[in-house]
Amino acid sequence: MKMLNRAVVSAALLAAPVLGQSPQELAEQIRAEVNIDLDQVQEQVEQATKQLKDLNLGSQLGPKLGAEIKAKVQASLDMARAKRNIAMAQAGGMRFGTDAYERGKRALDDHKYEDAIRFFDAVVSRKQDRADGALYWKAYALNRAGRKDEALAALATLKSQYSGSRWLGDAQTLEAEAKAGSGPITAEAQSNEDVKLMAINGLMNADPDRAIPLLENLLKGNAAPRVKDRAMFVLSQSKAPRASQLLTEYAKGAGNPDLQLHAVRYVGMSGTPETQQLLAGLYGSTGDLAVKSEILRWLMVSKNKDALFNLAKVEKNTSLRQESIRHLGALKATDQLAELYSTETETDAKVQIIRSLGSAGASEKLLALAKTEKDEKVRSQILRSVAGSRNTPADVLAQLYGSASDAKGKREVVDGLAGRNDAKALVELARKESDPEIKKFIVSRLAGMKGKEATDYMMELLK
Repeated sequence: MKMLNRAVVSAALLAAPVLGQSPQELAEQIRAEVNIDLDQVQEQVEQATKQLKDLNLGSQLGPKLGAEIKAKVQASLDMARAKRNIAMAQAGGMRFGTDAYERGKRALDDHKYEDAIRFFDAVVSRKQDRADGALYWKAYALNRAGRKDEALAALATLKSQYSGSRWLGDAQTLEAEAKAGSGPITAEAQSNEDVKLMAINGLMNADPDRAIPLLENLLKGNAAPRVKDRAMFVLSQSKAPRASQLLTEYAKGAGNPDLQLHAVRYVGMSGTPETQQLLAGLYGSTGDLAVKSEILRWLMVSKNKDALFNLAKVEKNTSLRQESIRHLGALKATDQLAELYSTETETDAKVQIIRSLGSAGASEKLLALAKTEKDEKVRSQILRSVAGSRNTPADVLAQLYGSASDAKGKREVVDGLAGRNDAKALVELARKESDPEIKKFIVSRLAGMKGKEATDYMMELLK
């Protein structure tokens, strides 16, 4: 939680002078919200970011007042970002763990072993999903740095705490290497790996039958992450049956989780119907969230709407399910999204489907849902998505605004129109609006716009 505490304190220090509270009070206020809604704070981040970008108030309200308003918006943005960090940690901390893990591997590739050890220690101490892999790579870095006893201790921890880990085979090979080692790896040995891989790459083009066994041995050994990834790539470029067989075996989990992730990526790049079918089948056979996420990404790249739809229907993990829904939105799979919505009962899942329908430009479907949806949170997202889509005609938006049952619904429509910079529609709404608070809200959005319609209306108000 140290990283989250830093985020909280940083946000509180930035926001306190503007909001008139002490940093300590603000920090406690953020920490007190132990069940933060990730979707809700993401919306807060998006709204504050948009306001900060769009509200160019200095010329209309004067430099001092404009600066004050911008400072308050920035403070709101800092607070929302801190809450979002906490919500992500409450959802499992996957983003931080993945980031530290990958940074650790990059440090290994750059031969910065002490940096790598620190990154992997962070993953291990937080018991992230890839903690067993982090322990292996920590031992690898310790061994490369000449700290043999510490490397062996890390491997012993891996064996005792993760007895079912798929890293144990690699750990056994590394243990034998560490026991036989005599000190830090030399610069000559470091560069030798890259030279070998370049030679194998050349041999692959000339005589793949001789190169494949060498690649296979390299993947089973204790090479650096970059070298193994390159070896996997070379395999993926070969048309030899054995190369394809090896790639498939690794994609199915024959090696450690990192190798499986690389294999899935290279299998997915081919984009053939056969590999898409393979990936869809692999999805149900693995419990590795990173591998599942990679499979979803390549199914999206291959534009396989049906596979994504079928996986979204059965996926129980919230993060993965929402990811598949986002991919369906990117593919404009509006029929599949509408079908998912018709059977969905969870509010957060409905909100994600609405967002994806919005990104797909499905205004007509969203308008139909707006007439029947009773959940306030979902309905708010529908209004925002419809108003923010440029596919929605202005007269439909006016009708939607008029049918909004409360001020919040009207504000959602206004925010959507402001997001697409539709000053003309906002001016028309402002002229007809009788509620002074809502009219003020519309004017605040118009004040941040540049263009003739907005400027003329500002002048009209000053007469």
